[in-house]
Amino acid sequence: MSEAQAIHIAVIGTGGAAMAAALKATERGARITVIERDTIGGTCVNTGCIPSKTLIRAAHIAHLRSNSPFDDGLGARAPLVDRARLLEQQQRLVEALREAKYARILRDNPAITLIQGTAQFVAANALAVTTPEGEVRRIEFDRAFIGVGARPAIPPIPGLADTPYLTSTSALSLPVIPKRLLVIGGAAVALELAQAFARLGSQVTILARSRLLSRDDPAVGDAVRKAFEREGIRVLLKTQASRVDYVDGEFVLDTNAGELRGEQLLIATGRTPNTEGLNLEQIGVKTVRGAIQVDERMQTNVPGIYAAGDCTDQPQFVYVAAAGGSRAGVNMSGGDALLDLSAMPAVIFTDPQVATVGLTEEQATTQGLQVDTRVLSLDSVPRALVNFDTQGFIKMVAEQDSGRLLGVQAVAAEAGELIQTAVMVMRANMTVQEMAEELFPYLTMVEGLKLCAQTFTTDVTQLSCCAG
Repeated sequence: MSEAQAIHIAVIGTGGAAMAAALKATERGARITVIERDTIGGTCVNTGCIPSKTLIRAAHIAHLRSNSPFDDGLGARAPLVDRARLLEQQQRLVEALREAKYARILRDNPAITLIQGTAQFVAANALAVTTPEGEVRRIEFDRAFIGVGARPAIPPIPGLADTPYLTSTSALSLPVIPKRLLVIGGAAVALELAQAFARLGSQVTILARSRLLSRDDPAVGDAVRKAFEREGIRVLLKTQASRVDYVDGEFVLDTNAGELRGEQLLIATGRTPNTEGLNLEQIGVKTVRGAIQVDERMQTNVPGIYAAGDCTDQPQFVYVAAAGGSRAGVNMSGGDALLDLSAMPAVIFTDPQVATVGLTEEQATTQGLQVDTRVLSLDSVPRALVNFDTQGFIKMVAEQDSGRLLGVQAVAAEAGELIQTAVMVMRANMTVQEMAEELFPYLTMVEGLKLCAQTFTTDVTQLSCCAG
């Protein structure tokens, strides 16, 4: 296809979804105009996955140096935390990946034109782009893709807006580890950052509106709570702040659990789509609380307008965003690709990690399925035993009659590494009996899946260490 014949696609954003859409469409001969109003790369590389997991890993190393199951034989010594040096290391990685995986790719692809500016729909086939210099450019297109991501949501707590609170973005660039940190939120971001700062020296208190990880099996949140409390993290369930003040360099929270004070306050209560400035209502694109509604082909209700990632009603994971963007890229350039989220893994990088896929027992029952479940404690997993770390569990949900695996919930060290095996089992429509008969390498955490599958028919406490 010649350039004159190529489909012209406008892509708004440069995050995981937008990049995947642009690159997939160029592979198929499309011509792309990318519009970015802020820093190239979106949330994941700049203020999300990369910096947060770097911080979490540093905190994990600090924790092991000062507190491990082998301290009787290996002398432990709490490390001196140099936050400035850690921040420099973190930022170097962010900048290197942003250049290698985003900026360079956009710069070197001849089918992509990058425009810095703020985009707004003026018609179903046209954008007005305002550049940093104030110039307004009209961009007409055949298809458009929206991948503008999301930002931290801020709850309407009286007094909060007048305080210098932290979000996940500002917390990751905090130059000093606070002595006392209050965290409002009970989901993934709140828990990951709470534990990281605690391991780097903060006294942390978590305020959860209901329970931890309220969308997961109750046992998951309970296991994480117990692990946190063992590390000295204070967890307040069913606790909400009715007012926040900042007095003499200190946050003061009025809550139903009494007054709480801290040097810093982290708000981690979800994310809000960055869609309000796009003028979507003018072209009729449907949103719910700002989130763009898309079908399994990533198309909105307006033909030719596609979207993916955190600005949509899809699950907010970067790999879901990238997968959605890739499928949109195919569909915008004349193909037909569907996004199947029926076996979508999720990982939370606490310690122990939380990893899930498929249905919980409650979700399966609500759907009218007859289920059989098993829970394997980690003291039955040889890898956990030799690590002297048996906190957590693996739970399997299976269809009662067929034995087909419906879901897995794991709380364990390296749970994120084992969950993909469960994903593939579900993709293949395998039963727990078939999983139990597969070969799994000995002394790995993933072997816990085999052992849990075996519990549907066998008492694994009566097996030898590596019984197949």
